Amino acid sequence: MTNRLAIFDCDGTLVDSGATIYAALKASMEQNGLDVPPPSVSRRVIGLSLIEAMAALLPDATPEQHFKLAEDYKRAFMELRTAGLVDEPLFDGVLELLDALEKDGWLLAVATGKSDRGLRHCLEQHAIHARFVSLQTADRHPSKPHPSMVDQAIAEAGASPATTIVVGDTSFDMAMAVNAGATGIGAGWGYHEADELLEAGAVAVANQPVDVLSLIREHADG
Repeated sequence: MTNRLAIFDCDGTLVDSGATIYAALKASMEQNGLDVPPPSVSRRVIGLSLIEAMAALLPDATPEQHFKLAEDYKRAFMELRTAGLVDEPLFDGVLELLDALEKDGWLLAVATGKSDRGLRHCLEQHAIHARFVSLQTADRHPSKPHPSMVDQAIAEAGASPATTIVVGDTSFDMAMAVNAGATGIGAGWGYHEADELLEAGAVAVANQPVDVLSLIREHADG
């Protein structure tokens, strides 16, 4: 029997990390003498791997500059963590959603633009690390919307594209799901608008975590 797998994005889906991401981005930009994009612009690239995010924000910069900005961002984020200033609270209702999915027999996984270290720290902070059978990060995969993270999670969980859903808050997540042949359900409480999620391939968008289960039952369970 093929397992059923629910793959979650992290930033903007499981946790509200936007403020910390913006603080690290601001530090990186200022260190390089660049204007800091407003939050309304920077939130558009949350979910991409770091170099791709910098390239999206600064398309006229060189690949070397994108790489340096990404490295400076990582250092800034670590400095925030060392200072105890990283704030990544779980969205209300996420724990209840994970409980309900496990009760329904779904395996859980994460596919994120975070690093291995960053994801582990985030999940362990909320004591949910052990709940996920597969953790896929930017350390080992191309950036979303490439399907690599979903493909690997499916392989590790003994699932199939037809029995896999991807829950994420960005168009990158939904396009990744489509590219992998999985079903995408938008997290409408995150960083992209609902119409963007639908245009990128979401079969439906949940307004809050509690709504995801009924959408999964409708679109993945028939």
